[in-house]
Order: sequence, then C-alpha cells, then structure tokens
Amino acid sequence: MEYRNLGRSGLKVSALSFGSWVTFGEQVDTDLAYNQMKAAYDAGVNFFDNAEAYESGKSEIIMGEVIKKAEWKRSDLVLSTKIFWGGEGPNDQGLSFKHIKEGTEAALKRLQTDYVDLIFCHRPDLHTPIEETVWAMNQMIQEGKALYWGTSEWSAEQIRKAYDFARQEHLRPPLMEQPQYNMFHREKVEKEFSSLYEDIGLGTTIWSPLASGLLTGKYNDGVPDDSRLSLDKYSWLREKLLETENGRQKIEKVKKLAPIAKDLGMSMPQLALAWCLKNTDVSTVITGASKVEQVEQNMKTMDHLDKVDDEVMNKIEEILDNKPAEEQDWRR
Repeated sequence: MEYRNLGRSGLKVSALSFGSWVTFGEQVDTDLAYNQMKAAYDAGVNFFDNAEAYESGKSEIIMGEVIKKAEWKRSDLVLSTKIFWGGEGPNDQGLSFKHIKEGTEAALKRLQTDYVDLIFCHRPDLHTPIEETVWAMNQMIQEGKALYWGTSEWSAEQIRKAYDFARQEHLRPPLMEQPQYNMFHREKVEKEFSSLYEDIGLGTTIWSPLASGLLTGKYNDGVPDDSRLSLDKYSWLREKLLETENGRQKIEKVKKLAPIAKDLGMSMPQLALAWCLKNTDVSTVITGASKVEQVEQNMKTMDHLDKVDDEVMNKIEEILDNKPAEEQDWRR
C-alpha cells in the first residue's frame, strides 16, 4: 500500500481506502462488514469512511462494532464521518452549530470512539452562514471530537470563503474535500479545484471511482440480479446511468476500455481505480464493495499501478474524449 499526505498536512492516508456508503446495513451485515474491513486493513488500508446519513446511522453502528471486534489500535486508523442529514427535525439537518455539535456527538457514540480523524460537511448548507459552520467545525476540533475538518461536494468558491474566514479569525481551516471523481466525472477535481491544491493545500478523498459500477463493465449487457441497480431503491440511479443516451454512450466507452485492461492483465475496476490514483491531486480513493472478493481485487490495484504509464493514459484519454478544457489564452 502507498500512503499519501492528506493535502497540506502531516496525516498519512492509504491511497486506497474503504467506505460504507450504500452497502453497510443495506447489502452488508456486521459479519460480512468485518470480513470486508479486515481484508482492506490487511492490505494496508488505514482510512475508513462513513457518514451520519448512511442508512440513518446504521452504517456507523456496524463499523463501530467491526472495529471493536477486530481490536485494532485506534492510532492505526483514520476514521471519518460526515454531518448534514441527521434526522427529520428542523435542527437535525444542515450545518448549524447546533446540528454539527449534536450530530458529531451522536456519530461518535455509534462508532464507539472518542474522536474521528476527519469530519466533513456533507453538503453546503444554503440556510446557514459559512462563518457559523467554520466556527462550529473549529469547536469540534477544540473539544477533541475531530482532528481535521473538510467538505464534500462544495464549490471551490465556498471552500475558499470558508478557508479565508478561518484564517482571518485564526481558526482551523478546511483541509480536504470529498468530491465525486472518475473517468466520467472530472470537471470539479481537474479544473474547478486546480488553484486550491497549491493555494490552500487542499486534499481530496474521492468517491465513486467506478462511476456507481458503470466502469466495472458489469452493466455492459444489462443489470445483473445481484447488483445494487437491481434494487427498487436505486431505480433512479439505474435510469440515469443506463437508460439515457449519455449512459449508453458511457457504456460504449467502457467496452472500448476493456481491451486495454485485458492487455495489462488488469480487471476493469482495477484500471478505473488506477486511473484515479494517477492524479497526484487525489489523496485517497474511497472504494466500496458488497463482497469480500471485490475488496481483495480492488486492493490488488496497487500491484498494477506502474503498468498504467503515460502511453496507457493517452490511450484512455482518446477513448474518453472528455478532458476538461483548459483556460483559453487570449493573448496573441
């Protein structure tokens, strides 16, 4: 396993990490979760990602039980939670000081830990001043309930505003962002955030590296019965990914990418993960799985990373044909 600094900090996170979104509590019970997390841990993963919204807190409960059962040293783990959707009450959602404090404390109880290493604002809150959110996140760090804070799916403008306010008031600024990033979703990570990596030392913990399974190739010929897209709960995602013209175009690109993976002795998921890891602005790639075998295969990506050289990346680029446009130089 490779370990990368999380942005401009001394914290080391495994290049591949493990998250519980969708699967824990929905497709995965505690026993299976234990086997999955142990497979990831044994492969060198130290970062395990979660959120209060995942299965209404059940995901955090399962992860907490797994960590207790495994008896891993707390110092060997980097744990996260994300705060925004904590319940149905008017103050159980969003990024007010009240919800951040109460949501964080509830998450720690479910995870059975005194603190999380990373705490994220799961989405921007248009009803709460960014200044209030920055103060609240700083307070969680002051109280020892979190070590670093960041954002998820915020805009570059919102992140910079939070950073500038924190610096002005001598508070802890946001360190990391958790954006979606994969071969089909590139604009934010590769273009919008480009100035933030150097200017403020932004780290990234990217999610959906397999484009909700599209890049695995398993949907090339339809939806398998045992996949998440076969569940009624995710009919909206199935329609978006597979039943639109854009979705069908993406599947055609996946079919063209498959021979590249085969020639390299890699699976399509491994190629997709490796492609994300080749971006040096990516601190860690969050993987997920419904089977232990998927975890094991994902972790083996690190053994193939050197195969994905510039020549391979150029071949992939030709197929994708979706690289974000550079800023136009209007000088003559």
